Amino acid sequence: MISYSAIKDHPSLFLAMTGMTQEEFQHLLPAFLHAWEVYLQREYWERPDRQRQYGAGQWEQTLIPIEDKLLFILYYLKVYPLQEILAFEFGMAQSTANEWIHLLSQILKEALDRDGYLPERDPTTLGEHLQAQASPEADYGIDGTERRRQRPHDDETQRHYYSGKKKTHTIKNVIIGGLNTRNVVYLSQTYEGRLHDKTLVDLEQPSFPDSVSLVKDTGFQGYAPENVCAFQPQKKPKGKELTAEQKTQNTLISTLRIVIEHILAGIKRCRIVKEVFRNTAVHFDDLVMELACGLHNFRVHFRYP
Repeated sequence: MISYSAIKDHPSLFLAMTGMTQEEFQHLLPAFLHAWEVYLQREYWERPDRQRQYGAGQWEQTLIPIEDKLLFILYYLKVYPLQEILAFEFGMAQSTANEWIHLLSQILKEALDRDGYLPERDPTTLGEHLQAQASPEADYGIDGTERRRQRPHDDETQRHYYSGKKKTHTIKNVIIGGLNTRNVVYLSQTYEGRLHDKTLVDLEQPSFPDSVSLVKDTGFQGYAPENVCAFQPQKKPKGKELTAEQKTQNTLISTLRIVIEHILAGIKRCRIVKEVFRNTAVHFDDLVMELACGLHNFRVHFRYP
């Protein structure tokens, strides 16, 4: 049975199961413990309609140490096993594993938010948020990312989620990342895969501070926020070739855009946002993407302070 005590002395295994080193795990643990205690106080200790003491009654004794709780949710996000397998590995029923997944996902979100690792989600306040940072950044990149999901049963829903680009059913987000800090500074809401990247930013209209640079790819053709210096590779004209100067400029832009690709790769260390998404709970597809971005920001902050 998997437990923190069983794997804490195996560094390579610990990293493979959680995406973190032992030191990083211990750094995140206090915020996670605080979020857990806040949850208990809100939902149990101070609940006005409570009739029995916390812990009374018949319930399955699982994930007792706080370390096991954090290990459980990190392992689920990183490895993304079937719930039946997850339950077997942690010694519980599948229904109990499902309950822990949704509860601990919220606890982890609160822990990451408490230390400021979650990306901004409100497009109208993004500019103010970026300007208020201790060391405001001047260079950003924007890109869209698609995740495969299970094929819906309903024909109309299938058409909403079918991506002509990926030739499968997907969900999509747009991210904005700092090219110097390599942080995810903004994560859009989660949309159906049929929508184009340009359509998503037109719907959300994220704001930016004045006089910043934004590197984008050709999927954002025509997207030009006010007071922002945008850079985009030039497409080869039909039947013609790019000039040497245009090719050089495209190469320079590509060296900047690769940072966004690295950020996306860091996010998708959590296999739950890389493999076919199987969960059907409402808005859970959006929550796990936010958690994956927060965990990426946490690793970047811890490893490259």
